[in-house]
Amino acid sequence: MFQMKRFIIIFAWLAALVSFSQSGYKFSVIRENPITPVKNQAKTGTCWSFSGVGMLESELIRMGKGKFDLSEMYIVRRNYEDKAQKYARLHGSLNFAAGGSFADVVETIEEFGIIPDNAYTGLNYGSEKHDHGELDKVLKGYIEGIIGEQNLSPVWYNGFTSVLDTYLGRVPEKFTYEGKEYTPHSFATFLGLKQGDYISLTSFNHHPFYKPFAIEVPDNWRWALSYNLPINELMEVIEQAIMKGYTVAWASDVSEAGFSRDGIAIVPDELSAENAGSDQARWLGLSSREKDANIRARVGKEMLAEKQITQEMRQSAFDNYATTDDHGMQIYGIAKDQNGKKFYMVKNSWGDTGPYNGLWYASDPFVRYKTISIVLHKDALPAEIAVKLGF
Repeated sequence: MFQMKRFIIIFAWLAALVSFSQSGYKFSVIRENPITPVKNQAKTGTCWSFSGVGMLESELIRMGKGKFDLSEMYIVRRNYEDKAQKYARLHGSLNFAAGGSFADVVETIEEFGIIPDNAYTGLNYGSEKHDHGELDKVLKGYIEGIIGEQNLSPVWYNGFTSVLDTYLGRVPEKFTYEGKEYTPHSFATFLGLKQGDYISLTSFNHHPFYKPFAIEVPDNWRWALSYNLPINELMEVIEQAIMKGYTVAWASDVSEAGFSRDGIAIVPDELSAENAGSDQARWLGLSSREKDANIRARVGKEMLAEKQITQEMRQSAFDNYATTDDHGMQIYGIAKDQNGKKFYMVKNSWGDTGPYNGLWYASDPFVRYKTISIVLHKDALPAEIAVKLGF
């Protein structure tokens, strides 16, 4: 009797496992471009640096330079300095926080250069992982105190950089890499990285298409410009870039119910009868919050019907704060699921987590709906789109 019960339990467990396997996603790769290992931004708001630097590291592989591990925290450090000076000049009328944009990576190469991670880890505070909780509060408190005096002393910036020196370490004037001595600028020259080679693109209809504008999000404190494309053309750029061997720095919104910690990002259609299942009456009676919780629990475990995204839907979500610039990642490949639906392969910066070891699969509707902006090499632009943008 005991053996029979045990057999029934094992059979039920195997049946459940098979059911999960059959209902979950299975991907086949269409194109996968080289990336460097997944890193961990840990307790920092520096995804913009990790994803932007990740794109540059893939660029170096594409250019035949080899694999490099570049310092995200060097870029973070330099942007803290830039941001503080701009904040002071604007009398505090600027977003001063840990967040940033891809412009903070590519638009600082010529001014500050770049260095390898082992020359500047940014871990000067007794931790093996990045943790800027205390640092961010100290910097914010310091700069607010300076602004509050309404009379800046000539040494305020020295005090600010001293805080950065204490937490992240002093920036080396020179360093040795593989037996040769470099400065940050000479290392950037050695790598062949030029900020003018990269372009930022977006897609919103509150500005003219094919013209640049500064995306109105708090983390675009640099007021960097992005060229505006219709969403179908933006998606064409991403797809063709991947197919030609380029990767893309991708600013998106991961607060959606469809962005799962199980490595899947989709845009479930809460009005779909298919997603409601057999208990449609109960589904229709759920509140929006209950539907949201239901979908969050199912994403990655079931194949849910998705919304069809339009330009107007993108704009509405941006205008009503449903789409915000809360995370940066790197798109490096294209795959399809067992039903032939297109997904983009994404490198995240949350460490080796989830079923895909720090990688995500984002559906075409998700990328179409939740993309704030992208940055990529200009040579990746389709010829006809490059002409429309004046290149």
